[in-house]
Amino acid sequence: MRLTIIIPVLNEAEGLPNMLGHLASLCGRGTEVIVVDGGSEDDSRQAALHAGAQVIRSERGRARQMNAGAAVARGDILLFLHADTALPFVAEPAIETAVRRGGGAGEHVWGRFDVRISGRSFMLPVIASLMNLRSRLSGIATGDQAMFMTRRAFESAGGFPDQPLMEDIELSRRLLALSRPVCLPDRAVTSGRRWETFGVWRTIWLMWRLRWLYWRGVPASELAKGHLY
Repeated sequence: MRLTIIIPVLNEAEGLPNMLGHLASLCGRGTEVIVVDGGSEDDSRQAALHAGAQVIRSERGRARQMNAGAAVARGDILLFLHADTALPFVAEPAIETAVRRGGGAGEHVWGRFDVRISGRSFMLPVIASLMNLRSRLSGIATGDQAMFMTRRAFESAGGFPDQPLMEDIELSRRLLALSRPVCLPDRAVTSGRRWETFGVWRTIWLMWRLRWLYWRGVPASELAKGHLY
């Protein structure tokens, strides 16, 4: 099985070299890395090319960018990775083992990693633990947890919905019709910058409020009008 890692970016030039360097150190030679630029105004595209990644352009919007990357990917397994998230060193063999265990169309056709949030606030480890627990109980994954799935599962679920937020939640719901996710205990490390920039408690309240309203049926396009990010 071949793994493709798809990274949507928008003005991430500062962190891309380290992020892509980390990927190069943990991925095998057969792993494909695709950076999808949504119209960056900095040197994100040049930084990704210099690091040896394949770079394509698409319309702005995380869902559209990830779908564009999937459309040109050659891998049997697709992993969608945020630009501010680092995979654990065991990522590649852990994913392959998890998907092979389900035979590609059996018990498990998708999954995600546990997450650790880097930052100064003492609340960030608590938030991460609650995210991981909630995901295990609900079967819903978020983009911070480095979602992966077989290409067949991605296509069967219709890819990411074309909406401005909650695209990971909606895709998780669709994938649950195919199988429960594999919840790998190895931790991806994601940046706590959004919590620390806008305030930890304020961000927690916002995220839970958005999830609640989305669950109640409020369209993502309406939720995005008052979205902080």
